[in-house]
Amino acid sequence: MQIGPHKLKNNLILAPMAGITDRPFRELCRQFGVGLAVSEMVASNPSLQKHKRTLLKTDYTGESGIRSVQILGTDPQQMADAALLNQQRGAQIIDINMGCPAKKVCSVAAGSALLKNEDLVKRILDAVINAIDIPVTLKIRTGWDSENKNALSIAKIAEQAGIAALTIHGRTRACKFTGNAEYDTIKQVKSSVNIPVIANGDITSTEKAQQVLDYTKADAIMIGRAAQGNPWIFSMILSQLNKDKNFKNPSLNEIKLIINNHLEHLYSFYGCIGGVRIARKHIGWYFDNLGSIATTHRKEIYLVDTPDQQLAMVNSVLSTLNSYK
Repeated sequence: MQIGPHKLKNNLILAPMAGITDRPFRELCRQFGVGLAVSEMVASNPSLQKHKRTLLKTDYTGESGIRSVQILGTDPQQMADAALLNQQRGAQIIDINMGCPAKKVCSVAAGSALLKNEDLVKRILDAVINAIDIPVTLKIRTGWDSENKNALSIAKIAEQAGIAALTIHGRTRACKFTGNAEYDTIKQVKSSVNIPVIANGDITSTEKAQQVLDYTKADAIMIGRAAQGNPWIFSMILSQLNKDKNFKNPSLNEIKLIINNHLEHLYSFYGCIGGVRIARKHIGWYFDNLGSIATTHRKEIYLVDTPDQQLAMVNSVLSTLNSYK
């Protein structure tokens, strides 16, 4: 798959997720073969550009792979300025967020709330594309609610504006993350535009990945929540798509090493206090995937507040496991 001048090594993409797809997690998913890893969203508000959290989000020191940065906002000029600033900071692709359903985002008419205002969508896309000389991609939902699905209309606006690739999450804003994603809209959009289309939503297994690609004819698939605590899902799907009969899922010992390395990178990136706090949710997701024995120890691990204590308790739990689900 091609995005502007960038040829992805495969058609698997890590979704941008706030508070999750930081540099340590992006690098981890790249180890398992993901073709593109998109950053967590960065606000376009000028007052936040030098905030510590924003600077961490845009820290690409030593990062491998193509650097795709997602920006969020509603003001065309602020979005254009944010795109240019992030290009100067090292972004190679700018992704525009018009898909986030979170209340705090939609309450200020950002994210998927923008789908209600097609004229503003056009003005934002035009402003961002004209401000920078790197590719711009767009992520949307199928519409505002089940009665107002306008993904096809937005897709045509995006294509005309010069968007390099379009991701569609198969739910409306009103659905948030409930119910099942639908792929009919994605299939319709793919057959109606000439830009790359990326399918997103409920792709949780190798079988589902193949089914979604076959049905929608999308150029790529984007995976978000299914990678939480399970970053090796990308290598599993790649083996299926490539019909690699020699592929083996990671062993329990390999998973223990993955978890330890991930936690160490979080401590290094965020510092001891911040790293321990960020690590808690990742530990929870890993333990969810390792079964009920691991899950029972989660609360006590959440109470410790130093890296040494956290690692020791995690490894103590892992040492009791003989298998994983």
